[in-house]
Amino acid sequence: MTKGSRVWLVGVGLVAVLTTVAAFLIYSNAVPAPMRVSEPISSVPAVDTDAFRHLHSIVLGSAATPGNRIDILENGEEIYAAKLKAIEQATQSITFETFEFWGEGVANDFAEALSNAARRGVAVHAIFDYVGSMQASRETFRQLEDAGVEVVRWRQPSWYQLSRFNHRTHRKLLIVDGTIGFSGGANVADPWQGSPETGGYRDNHYRFEGPVVAHLQHSFMINWLDARNQLLYSTKYLPELEERGELGAKVVDSSPRQGSQRIRLALLLAMAGSRDSIRLATPYFYPDEMIMDALIDARDRGVSVDLLLPAEGHYSTLVREASMNRWGRLLEAGVNIHEYQPSKYHAKLYIIDDYWVSIGSSNLDNRSFRLNDETNVIFMDRDLAATLTAQYERDLEQTKTYDLEIWNKRPLSRRLLGRLAMSIGWHL
Repeated sequence: MTKGSRVWLVGVGLVAVLTTVAAFLIYSNAVPAPMRVSEPISSVPAVDTDAFRHLHSIVLGSAATPGNRIDILENGEEIYAAKLKAIEQATQSITFETFEFWGEGVANDFAEALSNAARRGVAVHAIFDYVGSMQASRETFRQLEDAGVEVVRWRQPSWYQLSRFNHRTHRKLLIVDGTIGFSGGANVADPWQGSPETGGYRDNHYRFEGPVVAHLQHSFMINWLDARNQLLYSTKYLPELEERGELGAKVVDSSPRQGSQRIRLALLLAMAGSRDSIRLATPYFYPDEMIMDALIDARDRGVSVDLLLPAEGHYSTLVREASMNRWGRLLEAGVNIHEYQPSKYHAKLYIIDDYWVSIGSSNLDNRSFRLNDETNVIFMDRDLAATLTAQYERDLEQTKTYDLEIWNKRPLSRRLLGRLAMSIGWHL
C-alpha cells in the first residue's frame, strides 16, 4: 500500500468517526429517554371525584400536600416587586432558577438583590439556563460570583455535556429561606416589565406558603445536584413547614434525563376526566397527536374547549405557522381559539371542569413536554379555579376569535412555511 493510500484511508476513517459522533450528538439532543405514554387514555373518572384523585396520585407517584396558600401575581409590576421583596428579606437561603435572564433593567435589579443577599451572609444558589441567559453581560455573572452567589449556567457547552445541550431548564423557581416559594410563567428579562397597557408581556406568577414550598425546593435541588453534585439538605433549605392555608397542592416535574413527562401525563389524565369545560392558556401551542386527540375526544363528549394564545406578531412566525397548520381538526371539532391582542401573551394556565388547575412553567408544546425541565403545581379546588377562571375570562375580553373560515383562507405561502416548520415539530 502506498503512502498516499494510507493517508486516504486514515482520512476516510476520521471522517467516518466524526460523522458517527455528530450523528450521536444530534440524536441525543433530539430524542430524550423513553417512558412516554402513546396509547389513548379513556374511561377516566370525572376530575372532581375521589376516584380521579386516587388515580391521579397513583399514576403521578405522589398525593397532594395539604395546608397551603397561594397569592396570584399578574404581570411584571406585581411579579418582580414580590420576588425582589422576598429576596431582600431573606435571612438563611435563596435558591433561584430561570430560563431567560437578561437586559439592563430587571436582570440588573435581580443581580443586585441576589448579590446583596449573599454579601449579608445568605446562602444563594442560582441556576441560569445557558441559552436563555446568553444575552446577559459577563459583568452581571462576575458581579454575582464576586458577591458569593454560587452560579450554574445550565448546559453550558462542554465536551461532556454536548449530548444534552438541547435539554434546557425552562423552570422559573425562587425559594427563600425554604418557607416562601415562587413559580409561574415569567422569566427575568426586560420584556416582562410593566403591564400589557405599557407594552409588557401578559403573564402570571404565584407566591406559595406552606408544605408545598418544600416540594418546589426539591425541584431546584435535583438540578443543583445534577450540576454540582451537591445536595442541599440542611434546615436553612428544608425547614419544617407549618400549614399556612387550606389548599392541597401537588408539584409535578418533567425532565428529559429520566424520560419523565409527568406534566403531559397529568394533563392527559385531566382532559380524559373532563365532563364540562377545558380552558387552556399558553404562549406556545404545538401539541403532539395524543393531546390533539384528547381535545377532540373531549369535544365529542360535549365538553367546551377554549384555547387562549398570543396573536400574530407576538411570537415566532415559524412556530405560529407550524401550529396553525394543525388547527383545522380542532376548529372543525368546535374548539374555540382566542388570540390575545394587547401584547405578547405568556401565561400558562390549565383549568378543567372549574376544579382541576395546573400552573407553572410548561407550555403546550413538544419542547416543554419532551426536552425541557419544567415544574407545574396542580390544585383541585373550586374556589381557586373560580378565581383563575375569572382572570381567564377577563383576558378573553381582549382577544379575537380565530375561526375555520379564516383558517381556510390562509395563503399558500403560509401553509408551505408551516409545513416546513413541522419537519422539526419535536423541537417546537
